[in-house]
Amino acid sequence: MVGRLPIAGPADVRRAAVRLVRADGRAFLAVLGLNAAAAGTGLAGPWLLGRIIDEVRGGGGVGAVDRLALTLLLCAVAQLLLARWARYVGHRFGERILARVREEFVDRTLALPASVVERAGAGDLTARGTADVDTVGKTLRDVGPELLISSVQALFLLGAVFALDPLLGVCGLFGLTGIWIVLRWYLRRARAGYLAEGAAGSEVAEIVAATASGARTVEALRLERRRIAASRKALETSRRRRFHTLFLRSVFFPGVDISYFVPVVTILLLGGVLHERGSMSLGAVVAAALYLQQLSGPLDEILMRVEQLQSSGASFARVEGLAGAPRADSADSPEPADDRIDVTGVRYAYDRGGEVLRGVDLTVRPGERLAVVGPSGAGKTTLSRLLAGIDAPTSGTVTVGGVPVVGLGPERLRRQVVLVTQEHHVFLGTVRDNLLIAEPTATDEQLWAALTAVGADIWVRDLPDALGTRLGQGGHRTDGPQAQQLALARVVLADPHTLILDEATALLDPATARHTERALAAVLQGRTVIAIAHRLHTAHDADRVAVMEDGLLTELGTHEELVAAEGAYAALWHSWHGERPSAV
Repeated sequence: MVGRLPIAGPADVRRAAVRLVRADGRAFLAVLGLNAAAAGTGLAGPWLLGRIIDEVRGGGGVGAVDRLALTLLLCAVAQLLLARWARYVGHRFGERILARVREEFVDRTLALPASVVERAGAGDLTARGTADVDTVGKTLRDVGPELLISSVQALFLLGAVFALDPLLGVCGLFGLTGIWIVLRWYLRRARAGYLAEGAAGSEVAEIVAATASGARTVEALRLERRRIAASRKALETSRRRRFHTLFLRSVFFPGVDISYFVPVVTILLLGGVLHERGSMSLGAVVAAALYLQQLSGPLDEILMRVEQLQSSGASFARVEGLAGAPRADSADSPEPADDRIDVTGVRYAYDRGGEVLRGVDLTVRPGERLAVVGPSGAGKTTLSRLLAGIDAPTSGTVTVGGVPVVGLGPERLRRQVVLVTQEHHVFLGTVRDNLLIAEPTATDEQLWAALTAVGADIWVRDLPDALGTRLGQGGHRTDGPQAQQLALARVVLADPHTLILDEATALLDPATARHTERALAAVLQGRTVIAIAHRLHTAHDADRVAVMEDGLLTELGTHEELVAAEGAYAALWHSWHGERPSAV
């Protein structure tokens, strides 16, 4: 997909993991210490068992055996307590890291320019923020501590075998080479496989989200078969990629299971020979074999967690990839001299298509009400996006107060220019919550004033708890006009210098739309208002009207001037009123 969000490389993922660990370094050291203590205590079991065997063979009494058995029992209890404590500290450590990952993801997502989010698609960002973050969280909370515990245990067990006899240690280590071979084969293929699986999942989510949001358009244009075919293709790709990672696991795990028996058999054979020659006691051979037998437990845990790390590592790369995405820089953005907007020689083409704007020149004076009209596909919405700084022109400039709009930081841009489209969103929460998004410090009186300005105060007062009524699932379900009025009320609270309305009242009935537009005009007295209009009464009320045709600005003037000119606007006006244009 064009514009897909970036994916972090392995080095970036490692640096991010180290950074997260360093942020809670004391807890990490505590986890290491407790795991080392638990693993060290666990080493006593096989050694004590070997001592018991040697005591019995040497004719030792019951008292000596009982003392060794009691010591073995105490060591087992101590290991259990230390291991549980280590897991408790490790899980708390993982939960704190998970919280940091989620907070960073939200911060980075909010810092993305709107154009980047739109080009990437909602499906990719949604998949990263849900499935991928959840996978990373489970890894940091569960896999990380368990992998750490098992690694410490494995190192201590191998060290114990070497302490008993270096030759046995070398043979046992050599017997583990089969695991190393299978692991290298798996690791070379796993990361690419899991990244491909994640990308396929994002594609499925994107198609589902696009089809659901555009369901009415799909039905109206009879695109059901085409959307079903696209969904099936994406699902088939996702299935193939999941089967590929399943194949990797089906080779990896059996190969590892077979390799577990090699070092134990090697130690028993070699230990038997050494014992026959009298160079090693039977207890030492048994202890070494038990150590290597115990090694299968932590090794199995390590290899299982390594497999999970490949999946979660791919998810971590997708989550951390947001750090490499373009950001809406807020620092050092210049201050506009005034509110004058200048569009000079602007051309614009989308990634997959021809030019939408083909050389537009326009000046919008501070405090002016400008209506932009024209047929569908003329470039009106594209022009509004450029004026709002969402997209940058392919060539030419769009400036406010002499400063390029796309060069303004997010906070300064929102104080300068706000774009309101016919797309709207009602957030889960109360009416008050939905309004405070625009101005967190607003009082209830200011909220009611904003609602009154857009004609929404009547239906809000009729709600069970007025401003405190919960909206959305489990609460009051708003219809299209109500949701749009809430969006306009947020604009009133934001109080921008320039307001761009891209058919923002399209879902309101004509009477309500006209009332809302007039109310907004009164509230925004002295502000610049640019209305992308499909109802020509909006143009009638404007100071000037700009007519767009085929990506060009073909007419500009007052309503009266353009009607008198008998051009494209006059034809639209006469058609709107059902009149026949006068003969030229």
